[in-house]
Amino acid sequence: MEKLKKIIQKIKNFMKNKGVEISLKKYGIDALGAMAQGLFASLLMGTIIETLGTQLGIEILTTIGNYAKASSGVAMAVAIGYALDAPALVLFSLAAVGSATNTLGGVGGPLAVLVISIIATECGKLISKETKIDILVTPFVTIMIGTLLAIWWAPTIGNIANSLGNAIMWATELQPLLMGIIVSIIVGIALTLPISSAAICAALSLTGLAGGAAVAGCCAHMIGFAVISFKENKWAGLCAQGLGTSMLQMGNIIKNPRIAIPPIIASAITGPIATCVLKMQMNGPAISSGMGTCGLVGPIGVYSGWITDIAQGSKTAITMGDWASLILICLILPAIISLIVAKILRKKQWIKEDDLKLPL
Repeated sequence: MEKLKKIIQKIKNFMKNKGVEISLKKYGIDALGAMAQGLFASLLMGTIIETLGTQLGIEILTTIGNYAKASSGVAMAVAIGYALDAPALVLFSLAAVGSATNTLGGVGGPLAVLVISIIATECGKLISKETKIDILVTPFVTIMIGTLLAIWWAPTIGNIANSLGNAIMWATELQPLLMGIIVSIIVGIALTLPISSAAICAALSLTGLAGGAAVAGCCAHMIGFAVISFKENKWAGLCAQGLGTSMLQMGNIIKNPRIAIPPIIASAITGPIATCVLKMQMNGPAISSGMGTCGLVGPIGVYSGWITDIAQGSKTAITMGDWASLILICLILPAIISLIVAKILRKKQWIKEDDLKLPL
């Protein structure tokens, strides 16, 4: 028994020296958030550039956008490796792993890339610089383990993610009121917490009515926090939260969780309005569903979905009603509802002076 304990301790020490830390934060927050950034810098940005090219009739932009979209698997895997502090050779080798995994994972590729890239990265870190021919061994181990896992697991992981996403979208179609509330609240809260709502939506391929509810929830949190904290943070805070991230309020939420009530209520109202009344769908890249007004990515995703629907023949044209619905859900309603609720809470002293103050 004593000998076994020594062996286990040696293994733990070896892993620690190699920077291999098995933790929920490292894999469920850091790696997931990095994956979303990789997806943003490839698929999402490529979609925006391609849409600009199509709308403006500039062919070179369409070509550039398509190249950017095609690199999404590589970008996600490398981003995950970067978040896990992968050595250079491991990091570069993840390009092959990400490409293979995303391709084999199909629609649910992002989740497959997350799981397999984490394993490939940690295995690569364990072998890194352990031999005199590191330049051969480390890339070989990383690529072989990652690609073999992609061949074995990626289709299954992708199917699971796709099936779960389809189930959520089917439930939203079936029960738009209830699911509109649930999806909007959950994704909105995820956007404000230090986890990636964008990566979650991407992993589940969340589009359609469910995607619209997710957009509503995210916008409710970003615009909600931006407007109710305007007294404390002025224009800098409005822009930082409204176009950046509501995650800036996390420190204040920990101190006083009640400050999150206004945007949560706003999301609970705008979500079902989006699904039941306005029938707003997000048929752009799934990652857009979890971005809200960050760089206006959520609304842009809805717009790019309109373009796709028109190209596919499921939509005839973009109407003034479409634009009015988008502005109402993403900007006007979140601001009005959040301000009303916040005013009530301030009168009840649930929200006090400087509770929403940011260190800007």
